[in-house]
Amino acid sequence: MIRMRRLRVNEEMRSLVRETSLEKSDFVYPIFVIEGENIKNPVDSMPGIYQYSIDRLGEELDRVRDAGILAVLIFGIPAHKDETGSEAYCDKGITQRAVRYIKERVPNLLVIADVCLCEYTSHGHCGLIRDGEILNDETLVLLGKMSVSLAKAGADIIAPSDMMDGRVEYIRKALDQEGFYHTPIMSYSAKFASGYYSPFRDAAHSAPAFGDRKTYQMDSANGKEAVRECKNDIEEGADIIMVKPALAYLDIVKEVSQQTACPIAVYNVSGEYSMVKAAAQNGWIDEKRIVMENMIAMKRAGAKIIITYHALDVAGWL
Repeated sequence: MIRMRRLRVNEEMRSLVRETSLEKSDFVYPIFVIEGENIKNPVDSMPGIYQYSIDRLGEELDRVRDAGILAVLIFGIPAHKDETGSEAYCDKGITQRAVRYIKERVPNLLVIADVCLCEYTSHGHCGLIRDGEILNDETLVLLGKMSVSLAKAGADIIAPSDMMDGRVEYIRKALDQEGFYHTPIMSYSAKFASGYYSPFRDAAHSAPAFGDRKTYQMDSANGKEAVRECKNDIEEGADIIMVKPALAYLDIVKEVSQQTACPIAVYNVSGEYSMVKAAAQNGWIDEKRIVMENMIAMKRAGAKIIITYHALDVAGWL
């Protein structure tokens, strides 16, 4: 008889042979920064998550530092929105100012800057629009400008999430032309048109005013296409690739990890977070146990970097 249970006899033995482990350095914590003063707005659909004005951002940064988290992902919410998302690439924009503030207050904290127009446009789409069509090539110019502006502000990593074709190559060239050769790109390579994003759109004020994003975000049914997207982004110059959402797409993470050598990030998105928090608040699940199981599953599938709103809790549990 083969007795597999010999290696499960107690916690010490299980720890000795454990195949997958979590470290605080695996995690990135997303933060929402909003225009105004003395603001700490709760996001009702995301328990425990807030929008911060820059003058209140320090209290959240203190929590991140004390937790031992090494990186944050920044989303800015401007007061002014227009058809071209001009605040996205304004050197004095909310996100640029937030990046400068973070780098001044916590210089060693890695700042990942999300690059997309949806939070900045009056229509809520990720690109320029003409006659109801999301324009690809014209949008690349603005994404390049936004990336350079954020790099100048001090962003350590540029993270395009728009899903326009060719944007990694365009952004890489734009960064290099301005001397930012050493600024890496973390590309949202396989970003699916998912129902799991709804709470985020409440937090970032980024719901589309019409239609949906299915003409540029990926069809949830397509796995081989996701691998192609990741490989294309690597060829265009991506240093890190991402699969988003995480839990429903771990098969994609596994496949990409087997077919590429690039570091893989996953985004444990707002809907995944909110479902766990809601169930825990109702006493239906053991929150810590479920969250840690989810995190292990992401890393076991092949993710090196986990972007999650659970990051501070996980760091405490670790």
